[in-house]
Parts: sequence; structure tokens; C-alpha cells
Amino acid sequence: MKCLGLMAGTSMDGVDCAIVDVRPGRSTLRITLLAHRTRPYPPALREQILSLLRTGTVEAVCRLHVAVGEVFARVANRTVRQAKLSAQDIAVIGSHGQTVWHGPQRVSMRGVGSIRSSLQIGDPSVIAERTGITTVADFRARDLAVGGEGAPLTPYVHYHVFQSRRKSRLIVNLGGIANVTWLPRGGGLQDVVAFDVGPCNLLLDGLLAHATHGQQSIDRNGALAARGREQDVLVHELLRHPFFARQPPKSTGREEFGERYIQHVRRVAARHNLSLEDTLASGCAGIARTVRESGSWAVDEVIAAGGGVRNRGLLGALKREFGPDRVMSMDQAGVNGKALEAMAFAVLAYETVRGVPANLPWVTGAKSPVVLGTVTPGRTPLAFKT
Repeated sequence: MKCLGLMAGTSMDGVDCAIVDVRPGRSTLRITLLAHRTRPYPPALREQILSLLRTGTVEAVCRLHVAVGEVFARVANRTVRQAKLSAQDIAVIGSHGQTVWHGPQRVSMRGVGSIRSSLQIGDPSVIAERTGITTVADFRARDLAVGGEGAPLTPYVHYHVFQSRRKSRLIVNLGGIANVTWLPRGGGLQDVVAFDVGPCNLLLDGLLAHATHGQQSIDRNGALAARGREQDVLVHELLRHPFFARQPPKSTGREEFGERYIQHVRRVAARHNLSLEDTLASGCAGIARTVRESGSWAVDEVIAAGGGVRNRGLLGALKREFGPDRVMSMDQAGVNGKALEAMAFAVLAYETVRGVPANLPWVTGAKSPVVLGTVTPGRTPLAFKT
């Protein structure tokens, strides 16, 4: 099957789209990337999404749900044309949507009991109608319903792409949130260990945006961080957040590491008269340390992906923690790192329409394996080979 995946991350900077060919293999799926495209959100739309987190109304959620769906659909259609394919060539779309709330910790609701919740906007009906392709979305909800955290979900695909008989691998995603997937040498799907580690670009971008009064939101190539020196006083403060001591299964997002956490880090840096460069360097050092200290597993290779790979300060800190010979980018490992998460949701949609459970209960904390997502039919019947 040719499947299309759509992904928007915690950084809320835009949409990644990937088209893959997925075929059953002997022990793992065979996944081939056919096309990839990234489109930044229009600045006004990104600001509205960010504002939604601060002062959101039901009306704003409703309108942005449709607006984000329109953007996702346009990216999908352009990627199909870029690949010189037609809608009829694509069996299914898997859309992660844009997370605006992720609350995996149980809370008590009067008259209902304890619940977990997560919300991704980007109306799948809009995507299915604009593309004509059957669309699977709302992947996290079913895992949450069966007692899981609804995240992380990409480790299922990490296994199929990176499992090795000879090497133990740690897959590190340096996105808005950092997360890890450990694949022991010669292990099976049941041996995968994965969880969110803590803040990554969400913290670094936030610190820079505040320091420049919104004029800059990305430390291009990590130039500022690379000029700074890590300061133990700030690194230690970064690691004091209780999330780091929490045992997996665990996942997180802006709810724990958003504006309040960023402001706290800024106050500590100001109290010790740290420059912006030293603050960013310390942030990179703290992120890398949380990754290394997140587990005691043996690692032959550390394969890093996400926007943080382009940050020299962050990648350098990761190499100091694990050793420079062990750390490589996903591109160096032979996989397009920018495309991987979008590829993952294409593969998850493939499993959904085949009726195959793709959550890993030992990773998310769910009580059982479940088929993920809800299916919105396209304009033509879904046809595929099992």
C-alpha cells in the first residue's frame, strides 16, 4: 500500500507530510519513503494556535480544528502531486493532527470518575473531502480509553525501521519534546522501551523568543548555544522538575514544560547573571543529560532525529554524554530524519485499516493492545491487499 502521513509537533511550527510504500516482511514491515514535504504554518495561523493554549474558547477550538484540517489537506495534495501520483494511488492518510492539549495523568471528574485526555485538532473530514482519500486520525484516544497515556506511538514504527540483530540502538527524537526508544540487540517488539524524556526545542525556542522579544524563535544551527558555556547551577535547576523522576510509562507536553517552566528557567538564569549564550548552552546540556540518565541500558548506537539535530550545541552535548563515536543523525543512519514522524503515522494508518493493533501497552501503560484511530472514508472505496 502507498500511504500518506501528516504530522505536526509540539513546536507548532508547521506540517510534515510523507508518502511511503508499506509491505509486509518476514518479521518487520518494509517501509520505503517515496516523497516528503514540510510546510510552515502561516504566521497568523500559528499565532492563533499558540493563543489557543493561553486563552482558548470553544469557538476558537472549533474554527481552528477546521482551519488546521485545510492546511493539512493542502500539504497532502501538494505532496501527492510532487510524487507524480494521484489520489487513487494513495490507499489511506494517517493524520496525527496538531496537539493542543495532552493530559495523560488521571484527573477526577465528578459523576464520571478518573479520566485521561488528549486533543489533536485538524478535522479529518476536511482532509478526506479535500483529498478524496480515506483518512485515519485521533490515534491517541483509543489508547487513552484503555488506560494508556496515548503516547508515545512512534516506537512501533521505530522498531520496524531500526531493529537490528547485531546492535542495540537508542532512537532519540529531539523535537519540541525529547523522547527515546530503546531497541535491544536482537529483541522483538515486546522488548521495546520508550517514553518522553522532557522538554527540548520547546524550551530552547522559548528562551530565545523571550530574550529577543519575539524577533527570533530558533537558534539557527545552534550558533548561540555553541558560543556559550554550560553552567551547572542552571543545569541542576532544569533537572529538578518532578517529571524527570517519574517512572515510565510517561509522556508530556506544553502543559508541564510550556510558558510557566520557561519563565522559571529565565528567572534562574537572570538571578545568576547568565548570558543568553550560556543559558542556551546550559539548556542543551540539561536536555542531553536527561536523555542519558533516562535509562541504564546498553547502547551501541544513538540515532538522533528532529529539529534539534541541526543545533550544534545540542548535538554536541549529546555526543559528550554518550561519546562522539556512538551518536549519529538519522540521515547518517540512512533514514530521512525530517520525514520519520510523518512516515510513522502513515504506517499506523496502514495498520489501522488492516485491523492490526499498533499501540505498545508496555510503553503507553494501556491495559491491552488496540487498533488505533478513527476512520473517515474518502470519496472512493478503500481497497488494499492484506
